[in-house]
Amino acid sequence: MYFQKQLNAGLLNFGLLFIATSAAAFDWPQWRGPNRDGLVSDASIPRTWPKELKQEWKTTVGVGHSSPVVADGRIYVFARQEQQEVLLCLDSITGKEIWRSGQLVAYEMHNAARAHGKGPKSTPVLYDKMVYTLGISGVLSCHDTRTGNLKWRREFSQDYPKTSPLFGTAMSPLVSNGQLIAHVGGHDKGALIAFDAATGATKWSNEMDGPAYSSPIVVNMAGTRQVVTFMQSELVGVEAATGKLLWKVPAKSQYEENSATPIAYKDLLIVSREEQGVEAFRLVKQGADIVPVQVWSNKETQLYMNTPVLQGTLIVGLSARNKGQFFSIDADTGKTLWLGPGRVAENAAILNLGGKVLLMLTNDAKLVVLPATAKGFAPVAEYTVAESPTWAHPTVIGNRILIKDETTLRSLTF
Repeated sequence: MYFQKQLNAGLLNFGLLFIATSAAAFDWPQWRGPNRDGLVSDASIPRTWPKELKQEWKTTVGVGHSSPVVADGRIYVFARQEQQEVLLCLDSITGKEIWRSGQLVAYEMHNAARAHGKGPKSTPVLYDKMVYTLGISGVLSCHDTRTGNLKWRREFSQDYPKTSPLFGTAMSPLVSNGQLIAHVGGHDKGALIAFDAATGATKWSNEMDGPAYSSPIVVNMAGTRQVVTFMQSELVGVEAATGKLLWKVPAKSQYEENSATPIAYKDLLIVSREEQGVEAFRLVKQGADIVPVQVWSNKETQLYMNTPVLQGTLIVGLSARNKGQFFSIDADTGKTLWLGPGRVAENAAILNLGGKVLLMLTNDAKLVVLPATAKGFAPVAEYTVAESPTWAHPTVIGNRILIKDETTLRSLTF
């Protein structure tokens, strides 16, 4: 009996250790994942999708559309609770709170954005045991991931007449080579800035334009490492080391809502400008200059408030045309391969699980499972995953998906 008890205890401890180790193995440190491309390389995909997803836990975290990020078995979620913007650290297995840090943030919403609430829209980024947040009013903060202690904070009210775009800050910062890159300021006036990630000191600043609602990426193209991002009225590339403007493309929109993150594919940049559809540009070196040359344009599709994923040589996303329509186009040629039915959703966040399946979360809490090799819109499973709108991007860790709805975060298994 003694040895059986010891064996049972050992098995229990091993099981707990396995769970903890498994949780720590799956990290999702920033907007759209480790490579900022929506690819989940370590998902545990079932052979047969269940009739329903199992809810492990659910907890109220606050209002907002910021996505959860994960590292070392901990979840970090940024939301609004009454008059505070709150950064929460939760245990990945149980959803229990480990620490929280709150800041009083007054914010007056634009009438056109009231339905989205006053909560933050920008997703945090994790780097070197620190977590960085950019609040809806443009406050940039850095916390210690282990303790929740504030390391540094930057506010920009003295630098810019408006500290956030018209509809609130939405761009998600990134960290590259020890520099935190964020676009701060507001309508008509702002700066794309590289901050020292450890101290918050400004390393370089480019004050070309106000921020957009999309997020930057870092690419090596045309022989230069550069930050590519939409600004309020332009698509630009700036030198990552200095912030110097390298090239630009006009991107004026009716309501100044550039909101889709660029995608890097081979030597192409896949983007979407209002009324220009989905486009591909190649950056060409001409003497000392870099010139963006359009390779193809697909006007059957148009991106708005969401970003597609790559699947091999394919681009799969949600078009704003026909009041929401999933699509697939050839990334090399821009040719439309298939279009799904219209009126499916206003928005969708898409993840590619290891090139096997695509998860598509619509803003009305529908999770669609589509085989990555599908020749048309033919889901193998569909689930309702929340009781309120799901504008935040989901996060997959192993066989679990984290869903942030209007006020809660839940962990579901598949």
